Amino acid sequence: MAIQKIFVVGAGLMGSGIAQNAITSGYTVILNDQRQEALERAKDGIVKSLDREVEKGRMSTEDRDAALARLSIDATLEGAKEADLVIEAIFENLEAKQAVFTSLEDICPKKTIFASNTSSISLTALAAATKRPSQVVGMHFFSPVPRMRLCEVIFGLLTTQEVLDEVKTVGEKMGKTLIQADDKPGFIVNRALLPMLNEACVIVGSYIGSVEDVDNGMKLGCNHPMGPLELADMIGLDILLNVMTVMDKEIGAKYHPSLLLRKLVVSGFLGRKSGAGFYTYENGKKTGVNPVLTHFQSLAR
Repeated sequence: MAIQKIFVVGAGLMGSGIAQNAITSGYTVILNDQRQEALERAKDGIVKSLDREVEKGRMSTEDRDAALARLSIDATLEGAKEADLVIEAIFENLEAKQAVFTSLEDICPKKTIFASNTSSISLTALAAATKRPSQVVGMHFFSPVPRMRLCEVIFGLLTTQEVLDEVKTVGEKMGKTLIQADDKPGFIVNRALLPMLNEACVIVGSYIGSVEDVDNGMKLGCNHPMGPLELADMIGLDILLNVMTVMDKEIGAKYHPSLLLRKLVVSGFLGRKSGAGFYTYENGKKTGVNPVLTHFQSLAR
C-alpha cells in the first residue's frame, strides 16, 4: 500500500509540525482537533512558517502554494474515511490515546495504519484498544518536527513487518533518519535523555548551580548544542512531567520527576510555549532566566 493521505489528530505543536512536514513532503494531510480555534491557530502557524522558508530562499513560492493546497483542517473525524495513515499526536495519556483509536476504528478503512506520536506509552497497550493490533505502530517525532531529523519507530507485540516498512517509507520521505525501538517504556531516546533533564532540574532545585550555569556546563563541557533546561523548555515542562510520570510508574524511582519540575508546571510555567519556564520568552525568543528562579536561588542563600 502506498501511503498518500494522512490524518493527523491533535493540532498542538507536535501535530501541526507533523502536518507541515508531511505536506512539504508531498502527502495530502487533514489536521484534526476538537477545537476549531486550535485548528485555525495551527494553520496560521504553518502558513507563517512556510512564508519564512520562502523569504529565506529555502522554498519557492510555487512549492509553498502546492504544499498548502495539500492541507485541510477538520474538527470532526469524517476526514479519516479515506486515510491511509493516522498519526495521533495528542497529550501523553494512555486512555485518551486509546479513545482516539477507538473512535476512528469504524470510520477508517481496514487498511489504515494507526500510528502514535507517543514518547513513552506502550504501543501494545494502545493496540489492545483496537480491532487492528497488527497495524498499530509508534512514530515518535521530535520538536520542532520540520527541523529535527529523527523519527523513532516503535513496534508493539503484534505490529507486522509490513506496517513497519510502510511507516519507515513515510519517515524517510519526510526527510527523517529512522531508529527502531522495541515497546519498552521510554524507548531509546527518552530512556537515555530524561534522567539527564530531570537531574538538571534537581541541581537547580537543590541550589547546586544556577539555570545558566547548568546549561553552560553541559554546552561547553559536554559539547551539547543546547543546555538541558533550554531543551526542557522547548519540549514543554508539562509534557516532560507527563512522560516522566509514566516512566516513573513503569520503571521506577530513577524517573521520578523532580520537585522543582512539578512546582513549575503547577504554577503554569510550561516553557517556551507559555512564555516562561526555566527561562522567559518573547515571540519564542529567550530573554533571560525566569525571575522566579533567580529569586528562589537568592532566598536559599
